Amino acid sequence: MPLNQFAIIESTLREGEQFSTASFSTAQKLEIAGLLDAFGVEMIEMTSPVASPQSEADIRTIVSAGLNARILTHIRCHKDDALRALDTGVHGLDVVIGTSPQLIQHSHGKSIRQIVDTASEVLSFIREQAPDIILRFSTEDTFRSRESDLLRVYLAVADLGIVNRLGVADTVGVAQPLQVYHIVHQLVRLTMLDVEFHGHNDSGCAIANAAAALEAGATHIDTTILGIGERNGITPLGGLIARLYTLDRAYVAKYDLGLLPRLDALIADICGIPIPFSNYITGASAFMHKAGIHAKAVLADPATYEILRPEDFGLTREIAIGHRLTGWNSLKERAQKLGLILDDDTVRAVTQEVKRRADTAPLALHEVDALLQQAAGI
Repeated sequence: MPLNQFAIIESTLREGEQFSTASFSTAQKLEIAGLLDAFGVEMIEMTSPVASPQSEADIRTIVSAGLNARILTHIRCHKDDALRALDTGVHGLDVVIGTSPQLIQHSHGKSIRQIVDTASEVLSFIREQAPDIILRFSTEDTFRSRESDLLRVYLAVADLGIVNRLGVADTVGVAQPLQVYHIVHQLVRLTMLDVEFHGHNDSGCAIANAAAALEAGATHIDTTILGIGERNGITPLGGLIARLYTLDRAYVAKYDLGLLPRLDALIADICGIPIPFSNYITGASAFMHKAGIHAKAVLADPATYEILRPEDFGLTREIAIGHRLTGWNSLKERAQKLGLILDDDTVRAVTQEVKRRADTAPLALHEVDALLQQAAGI
């Protein structure tokens, strides 16, 4: 599948609710969903209606909001859960059951044969109740499951001929890109169904694993804003966009990239957390250049040291100049912005003065400006 044909299942309102400081009000969910819809995500996944009365009410509210995105909810492989979910009017059900030895032993206690039977019964029941609903079946803890068990379950489900999509989940963040590629490629080849990837970030591989899934033929990727979720969270929306943008800008052209800073800022504010300085695209240092040799090249051609164009995200680059690593080209560019006429020798002399002072402590921008203005006789 061409990478520009993938779809995002945005799970801030499901997986994101499992983040330690996340507790979204109905109004906040409406704001988040509306902004995600404006950004262009294809699907929005919400917490199961079985979780609480308010969770059920919130699903109904979002479904009735008239968004372009399809509204999904994530449920256990239970008929009762399915009936509650169907009654909310959602456009799709994401059904999940664990297949790893750990979850078989400590969660539901079913054998692989029983898992197959349960999945077949519940999925068939759902399709009978709602012939047109989007129906996904996923294993939980896919990448600690035995491959033979996985294929047994997935092939049995695919043979039912009633699901739209299969899901694979790196529930504990243990998978590696080659492993993800292998499993996804197997499912695409053997079932010819759409495949969704849900990847946790416990070992820092969520974005790489999502990219590997797409390269193997996956059609859907789960994300959350800022990557929030259980423990270390999952594939961040901005991180996935950044990864695909660097491969080909066309892959993400369908999304309103300029809304990413607003999305990240909104979740940071609601959850009471800072946006990490190193965050993809929206971190404070994402488009900050400091070293003199870097700054000189960036001033000549930003692509020299930038793989992402800040203006495509409604952002600007910044060149830090009040430090000991600064270069004279950076100060020359600053002088020109200030409308000052200085020859190169004068700019070099000011640069040396900045370096001398910055060996004691960095200078604020207004202090550098004052030195340049003084050199210009102002």
